Amino acid sequence: MKLNQLSDNPGAAKRRKRVGHGPGSGMGKTGGRGIKGQKSRSGVAIKGFEGGQMPIYQRLPKRGFSSPNGKSYAVVNLGLIQKFIDAGKLDANSAITEDALVASGLVRRKLDGIRVLAKGDVTAKLTLEVTGASKAAIAAVEKAGGALTVTKQAAAE
Repeated sequence: MKLNQLSDNPGAAKRRKRVGHGPGSGMGKTGGRGIKGQKSRSGVAIKGFEGGQMPIYQRLPKRGFSSPNGKSYAVVNLGLIQKFIDAGKLDANSAITEDALVASGLVRRKLDGIRVLAKGDVTAKLTLEVTGASKAAIAAVEKAGGALTVTKQAAAE
């Protein structure tokens, strides 16, 4: 067998339709665009145009607001931190900082900071230093005998 004898399976590769190649092609003359009108011309893109009627995206009410100064925090639950300590990925004896949480793989990236929430149980005596924490999370860590320090958080709960 030689390279020039190789061929694809019949019907595997469909040939593209060559529009506007004469009357014998079955797609000649107007090329499937009909006769006259805006859509028969070249360079026409009418997305969302409804023939002069007010388009639906303008008729429907707009909702919501995006704050230009809004912060987005990476969220971590106490239960997950405890799970990582039990697995030996985090060291409970030393202070757990945001960098330590990223290094352990618990958080992918810091974003505008890391916020700790109280879901799950914490048994280890922790020293946490994070950007934000819920009141319940702070209470849960202190109940376990640890300390949770919130650094440079803009607005408290």
